[in-house]
Amino acid sequence: MKYSKATVASSLLALALSGAAATAGTTTGKMQVPPTPPTAPVVTGSLNLNYNTHFISYGQDIWGAGTDFGDKGTFNPAFELNFDLGGGFKAILGTWWDVNSNTDSSIGDAIQEIDVWGGFGYTTGKFAFTLLYQEWLYASQSERIIDFKVAYNDGLLNPSLLLHGRVDGAEPFDTGLVTVLGIAPGTKAGPVTLSFPIQVAADTEGFHGGDGGFSFASAGVSASVPVSFLPGNWALNAGLVYYYTEGGVFPTNVDDSFLTGSIGLGLTF
Repeated sequence: MKYSKATVASSLLALALSGAAATAGTTTGKMQVPPTPPTAPVVTGSLNLNYNTHFISYGQDIWGAGTDFGDKGTFNPAFELNFDLGGGFKAILGTWWDVNSNTDSSIGDAIQEIDVWGGFGYTTGKFAFTLLYQEWLYASQSERIIDFKVAYNDGLLNPSLLLHGRVDGAEPFDTGLVTVLGIAPGTKAGPVTLSFPIQVAADTEGFHGGDGGFSFASAGVSASVPVSFLPGNWALNAGLVYYYTEGGVFPTNVDDSFLTGSIGLGLTF
């Protein structure tokens, strides 16, 4: 059978076009493998540099500021690291400092207290569980704490339950338990993240030197806005919290009700 030159030319052209279509979008003619998605960092953390008008420890007004807003303010840096262990588990290490000139320091300079903690967290779905052991070092003594927290991050009320147990130290106060129920609804307004934390708590007898039962209720508002001119993931944070405390539970509080404030910078990484 004979073929015309036109027939041969058209066949070669069709073959060339089919080959080009088979390799379109590639440089080698082989199937491209989708890029591997980035993995989560093994270590994450936070650094907070906050000024607080009061030092409130589970309803106790440590420096006796009461209704004197800012007269006995304190600087409270905090640093925490989280180590991803896989399967929803993480290890936690952190520290918090109380720095002010409200009294002579037994630690050195203006450092009144150093707290350190370590423990574990577990997240599954919207639930987060945290178990921490803490050492609070202040006034020539140490206080030992075990905290267990359950939080449900539903994006609406974000309820939580915290069991704060003192297992040793803090003389003349007793060992015991503070139970704190809380919610923290939040929203966003442009670049500003808003939260409205509300808490209610109860003490065992002698934990703060007084009666047991209902100890305090608090309600507040906090705002956070990114700081774009600093390198890294910095934010400016500020908030107000109003406390109502039960006088029979807190015999050392100078006022039963008071407003507290805070402002500072926070870095997450």
